[in-house]
Amino acid sequence: MRRNHIDIITMGCSKNLVDSERLMAQLSNAGYTVSHDPDTCEGEICVVNTCGFIGDAKEESINAILEQGQRRSEGSLKRLYVMGCLSQRYLGELKAEIPEVDGWYGKFDWTGIVNDLMREHACEPKSKHEGMAAESEKSNKVLTPSRIITTPSHYAYIKISEGCNRHCSYCAIPIITGAHVSRPMEDILDEVRELVAQGVKEFNVIAQELTFYGVDLYHRRALPELIDRMAQIEGVVWIRLHYGYPTDFPWELLEVMRRHDNVCKYLDIALQHIADPVLTAMRRHITKAETYAFVERLRRELPGICIRTTLMVGHPGETDEGFEELLEFVKWARFDRMGAFAYSEEEGTYSAEAFADDIPDEVKQARLSKLMRVQQRISDELQEHRVGQTLKVVFDRIEGDYIIGRTEYDSPEVDPEVLVRISEEALPAKPEDMIGRFYDVEITSAEYFDLYGRIVEH
Repeated sequence: MRRNHIDIITMGCSKNLVDSERLMAQLSNAGYTVSHDPDTCEGEICVVNTCGFIGDAKEESINAILEQGQRRSEGSLKRLYVMGCLSQRYLGELKAEIPEVDGWYGKFDWTGIVNDLMREHACEPKSKHEGMAAESEKSNKVLTPSRIITTPSHYAYIKISEGCNRHCSYCAIPIITGAHVSRPMEDILDEVRELVAQGVKEFNVIAQELTFYGVDLYHRRALPELIDRMAQIEGVVWIRLHYGYPTDFPWELLEVMRRHDNVCKYLDIALQHIADPVLTAMRRHITKAETYAFVERLRRELPGICIRTTLMVGHPGETDEGFEELLEFVKWARFDRMGAFAYSEEEGTYSAEAFADDIPDEVKQARLSKLMRVQQRISDELQEHRVGQTLKVVFDRIEGDYIIGRTEYDSPEVDPEVLVRISEEALPAKPEDMIGRFYDVEITSAEYFDLYGRIVEH
């Protein structure tokens, strides 16, 4: 057990990861040594940042808490704290069922962990930790990082808002996070400048509902202005946009994407379904015809745009005919990137109260498998079309015989990658020097989830 060392375990999405990175900075500034997602937890304190979105994510978070709770009971852990979406939603139940946890914090009050730890240490004899904390309080705030980046140092996630006003039938996020709250634009831009100064070059902009940004603060959809200003910050090489919504889409954003080469021609926008009865039941506020027109307009106004979407099968009311409509839509749209999942009833949501979850699990899984087989064929064909092209690639890491990177059309962890053999003559003597740098790569072959290429010599 390492004294004054804190292990932070993050479950769920990149929005949770940003919260963990902010907590890590606060703990580091207070004098603690902090590790994120270590292979083996060795600190005397552990913080589990939980996810409460769907059943599988909740189960994974609970298992992580129980594992650390066992260490707490055995004496190999001094303190255990839990934060995030799961504890925000199920605080009472979790407290009663897992007494090994020393402190529970929700989605927005996690800063209390630092305050509680400082109060605890204030009762102990003078220590190196306290001296470091005192120095931290005296230090110039400009030099104090607001986040400790846990991703490779050349890219980061930028969270521009919390919450969501949409209230889709199946989604528990508004129950957990509440209404949409935008961050002030200057605050976001200052964070980007700070991260650029630390060496970050690629910014993945995230929110539960990206395209609603600014309505609460500025009484207008201000995402186009935010991205326009962000793109003008020196040192920003790539900006990529995640989790938009098709209804009331701010079309001025496409003009910003056309104007700035460093705004990736990539849009992550969940469409969920295409059959009108299902869209109505989901409370998506869009029709089949409007969805087709939306995709057509995206591609017409920004040729070459990479569209990532998420779809759902098995929502109450989805008939065989409705599912066939979804298959035909996917064949027509030929999405560059597509994820899908089966409906899971979440207590407290509109669909859980208004509909019976009457589609058998085996039917949901069969539909999901069929949908993904269709998408795999499309992905294979789209990947093959990349062969012979020369693409700008940023390299993230080395694995085995390859250095591995991504194009502007590929978000970290979820999208295809580009592999280049480290034995290539065009590579530097030390391939590790390429990590975080951008190179032109000619694509020589393709697989379902990977492209292979060679460095183009200048």
